[in-house]
Amino acid sequence: MITKTQSKQTTIAKPVSLTGVGLHTGENVVLNFLPSEPNTGYAFKRVDLEGEPIINADANLVTNTQRGTCLEKNGVSIQTCEHVLAALVGLEIDNVIIELNTSEPPIMDGSSKFFVEALETAEIVEQDALREVFVVKDVISYTDEETGSEITIIPSDEYQVTTMVDFGTKVLGTQNATLQKLSNFKTDISNSRTFSFLHELEMLLEHGLIKGGDLNNAIVYVDKPLSDETMEKLKVAFNKDSISVKPNGILDNLTLHYPNEAARHKLLDVIGDLALIGTRIQGKVIANKPGHFVNTQFAKKMAKIIKNERRNNVPSVDLNQTPVMDVNAIMDMLPHRPPFLLLDKVFELSSNHVIGSKNVTMNESFFKGHFPGAPVMPGVLIVEAMAQTGGILVLNTVPDPENYLTFFMKIDKVKFKQKVVPGDTLIFSCSLITPIRRGICHMQGYAYANGKLCAEAELMAQISKVK
Repeated sequence: MITKTQSKQTTIAKPVSLTGVGLHTGENVVLNFLPSEPNTGYAFKRVDLEGEPIINADANLVTNTQRGTCLEKNGVSIQTCEHVLAALVGLEIDNVIIELNTSEPPIMDGSSKFFVEALETAEIVEQDALREVFVVKDVISYTDEETGSEITIIPSDEYQVTTMVDFGTKVLGTQNATLQKLSNFKTDISNSRTFSFLHELEMLLEHGLIKGGDLNNAIVYVDKPLSDETMEKLKVAFNKDSISVKPNGILDNLTLHYPNEAARHKLLDVIGDLALIGTRIQGKVIANKPGHFVNTQFAKKMAKIIKNERRNNVPSVDLNQTPVMDVNAIMDMLPHRPPFLLLDKVFELSSNHVIGSKNVTMNESFFKGHFPGAPVMPGVLIVEAMAQTGGILVLNTVPDPENYLTFFMKIDKVKFKQKVVPGDTLIFSCSLITPIRRGICHMQGYAYANGKLCAEAELMAQISKVK
């Protein structure tokens, strides 16, 4: 279920920069976090390319998950985006532009720690827009049959994540990690570093696929005997005079932050990858043997479910119930009168949403000319009816609505899906996109008939006191 919350969206107050090296490209990177407008989400901007193309953090743009999550749009790519996105989600920042002068964010220490610290110095600020959340009501799962990896989300009072990791190796064993609430991300998860097994590291080094790595940004688990030849290769690759293996089975440059740091980093990856859903989630994620492929496939599935729900989220309204407002109460608030009053009843009314209805009959005057022999309600009047429903929402904020008139300021993103004909009952649902300010109401409107979405639009109107 998609719902508006009472909490406001956030961005950062000012730009902030980091520099570092890309793990896989080995290139020097300058990353800038920039404030962004409400409802824009996360977007990467390649300032090194002509036109400075933008790639949105969108699960449908994922093209590769072999060594991190990679996005691509119109031939422009972003590699290893998950650690940056995890930091943004973990700090509950909604809208940010991430500028890069290459295809890959800096690896830093292999965690989200430095991104979190930079974003906090930029100061998190509220915006004049309410947050939208997808509240999980049913169990949703995705399973990778080849690997046995599985992600499930179940109903919960807030966003929670549990990861269960088992690579079938003695050196790592079986590990679990849990994040009970996002406010714990910074202290419990953000500094958990990426890791690799020795056999994977050898392959990457041989193929030149880990040019920016060193022993300070990845935990290396030694899952095979360390031969003299391999030892020499690692010394050269990491510019070290000597390398050895600790009793706990990792190379000797690092001390683990937590015994289950690998599971915590996998949890960090899950949070970053699921940021690609594009909508906040309220539910508990349980990830068994997660990886970027299963994470992003699950993100795509969730994004599709949310998209369909957004379009087909027909309000559950008992048309026989006593309405919150009947037509007489509506006329006490709205200035419209027949034949231009296009709202019959209001069933729900809160500070940020309203649901109303209109019975469409053959007696409507517009059917005389639209169209003779094939009566169809004009789309412009469906939008007008939506706007009148929204007018109830904004006029409900003043003590004397009878002294105000409502005027359109903007109509945007209008789409018509189904015809409306005599005999239909239209259900209108309007919710605020931004809080009402100075009598201006910016809202998302939907119109449904026969259990289907028939029209949608973004509407902006202003109430003005009659002189």
